[in-house]
Amino acid sequence: MRETERVLKMIQLFFSAILGEMVVILILLFDSPLRKLAVMALNRLKRGAGPLVAKTVAGVVFLMMSTTVYNITEIHSRPIESLNPTDQILLGRHMLEASLMGTKSRFLLFLSLVIDRLHHYIREFRILRKTMEAAKKQNRAMEDAKSGSSDEVKVLGEEISSLKTKIKQLESECESKGKEVKAVEADV
Repeated sequence: MRETERVLKMIQLFFSAILGEMVVILILLFDSPLRKLAVMALNRLKRGAGPLVAKTVAGVVFLMMSTTVYNITEIHSRPIESLNPTDQILLGRHMLEASLMGTKSRFLLFLSLVIDRLHHYIREFRILRKTMEAAKKQNRAMEDAKSGSSDEVKVLGEEISSLKTKIKQLESECESKGKEVKAVEADV
């Protein structure tokens, strides 16, 4: 009876862990206020004692799996003739327990991997968004400076064109005075 209760509690624990991980995945998938809380919780969990707890839980699951496999090999090591119906039932239960534990452990591991990747991509997306906003602000500032500079460039361009016309006038005056000087020198 106690063994059955232990197995039921273990299965209940696995299912609650799977359900919890699925809820976290759903929270991470949709943009909501809960998503920010979940990301903050995952950040803290990854920095704090989270890795230690995860390793401890993995160790406990591994230990439970090893005891189940040990019990199976112990029953299998007996001669077939000496197996009574109780041993056969225990062997079947242990094999069922091992297969359930293995399947659920792999599914929990898969869901944990999905949560980890979602968390990583959400963080990367936030960093990229901040970088893009900073680049847009810098681009706007450069365009504003350019548009301000273009007004200055127009004013300077007008000054250059007026100065060029003055230079042409002065050159033509210089040529005409140079001709007058040559004419006066030729007369003298």
